[in-house]
Amino acid sequence: MTREARPLVFLGTPIAAATVLSELIRNGFEIAHVVTRADARRGRGSSTTPSPVKQIAIENSISVSHDMTWLQENSNRDLLGVVVAYGKIIPSSVLSHIPMVNIHFSLLPRWRGAAPVERAILAGDMRTGVCIMNVEETLDTGDVFARREIDILGTHTTENLTADLAVVGGQLLVDTLNDGLGIGIPQQGETTYATKVSTDELRLDWNVSSIEVLRRVRAVRSYTMVGPQRLKIIHAEPLQDPVKLDPGLCDAAGIVGTRDGAVRLVSVQPEGKAVMDAASWLRGRSGQEIIQFS
Repeated sequence: MTREARPLVFLGTPIAAATVLSELIRNGFEIAHVVTRADARRGRGSSTTPSPVKQIAIENSISVSHDMTWLQENSNRDLLGVVVAYGKIIPSSVLSHIPMVNIHFSLLPRWRGAAPVERAILAGDMRTGVCIMNVEETLDTGDVFARREIDILGTHTTENLTADLAVVGGQLLVDTLNDGLGIGIPQQGETTYATKVSTDELRLDWNVSSIEVLRRVRAVRSYTMVGPQRLKIIHAEPLQDPVKLDPGLCDAAGIVGTRDGAVRLVSVQPEGKAVMDAASWLRGRSGQEIIQFS
């Protein structure tokens, strides 16, 4: 098969999508246009910040838009769309004229939906990966052109696992397009859905196992309550030595009891403050030998 010759239209927004776009540019693929989310407003002023994908497009003199107008006006051209974490539904009027592939950060059909990385970590999956699939109107149901697996490590958070998957996905997409897209294979296996993490899921429950607490912290940077204020748990680690603390009790060393043991706090973010190491936060609460989390 021959290298994909059609100009590409890239639809994406966050850093992970920018990683893939950069890989396509580096490998000489023609990017006809980029569609990304509108610039985000920062702070109380009127200043806005372009998405990471838009920044890459501007740096490489690629035209950019924030809606489907360009695609609709160019629907008669022989184009191929590439979608990576775009964040909006692509209308059927566009899909009917421009074929599109999507890089999805899971091993489909496991974890179809908006939060595949978070759900894989929360479920304790040992492996995940990326799939290059055909974009259909239904949610992540398209035939798969290529897939590549990686291990989920105990050090993986949603942020760094997503970054790793973006690198793998960019390389896989380049390889797939270099070989010609080919024919997709229907998804096989048990289907699971990666719904967005709810507000309720962000709050830590200390009456679960230590491994579940750590997965929650790695996946969504959960919070706990200290009196009336929230405390985000940015990073925590397993504790090897047995410690007897009731669930939710935190001692002066930052060790917090769980249902079956304890974990050690490494970094936290008090409400309204910057991220800090747990030891500094604990020193600021001098005189409290035991803190009750809820």
